[in-house]
Amino acid sequence: MKLQLTRPIAFIDLETTGVNISTDRIVEIAVVKVNPDGTRQVKRKLINPLMPIPKASSDVHGITDDMVKDAPSFKQVANEFKQFMDQCDLGGYNSNRFDIPMLIEEFLRVGIEFSVDGKKLVDVQKVFHMMEQRTLSAAYKFYCQKNLDGAHSAEADATATWEVLEAQVERYPQIGNTVESIVKFTGEDDIVDFARRFVKENGVEVFNFGKHKGKPVVQVLKEEPQYYDWMMKGDFPMNTKQKLTEILNRTLLKKG
Repeated sequence: MKLQLTRPIAFIDLETTGVNISTDRIVEIAVVKVNPDGTRQVKRKLINPLMPIPKASSDVHGITDDMVKDAPSFKQVANEFKQFMDQCDLGGYNSNRFDIPMLIEEFLRVGIEFSVDGKKLVDVQKVFHMMEQRTLSAAYKFYCQKNLDGAHSAEADATATWEVLEAQVERYPQIGNTVESIVKFTGEDDIVDFARRFVKENGVEVFNFGKHKGKPVVQVLKEEPQYYDWMMKGDFPMNTKQKLTEILNRTLLKKG
């Protein structure tokens, strides 16, 4: 059984200065776009993060300050990648918790909104962990019977992720062979913000941290409006602040 696509799906992999979505930056981005007819397009670039790359991070992905000193900044390539992924569903490995949130944050920093509304988010790691529970390199070996040469190279990882999903579709008939069936099988995250500072309970956004954990966001904004200002000035991801502002504006519109 082959994966059936009704629209393109873009597999994303990022290499970064670290794992903090608020403060770290992208140093390499690769997007492998797979079209419904099976053809593939690849867009990959080194990115100058405009900050030093910690040695610990360079030791993982092999990208150094010297390698990116003449590379474009994310701002210089943002529109190019946004257009490349337009009208695509999105896929990746642990992408719902890292790559997509990081990418959205980078877009917001340069004043571009990259919305995932209407896009299906296929996290191959979720299928793998539900069925086998191993790492990407092990997944590639297990499903594709090949060693992952160039692991932590963004293009190699993104391509391997696509090949793993193809093999998963062949191996597990129960997950189906469409993006919709796979997302249904893994359970589509009801995401408010990608940092998960807010979650939905019975369709209502509630705080997922701190002294207001479990309380509806709207209730807190009404009872303690200064909490909004505190969060907007705090070290929270821009995507979190964006969603908080959307909830506040929605609340104000209801008042009016």
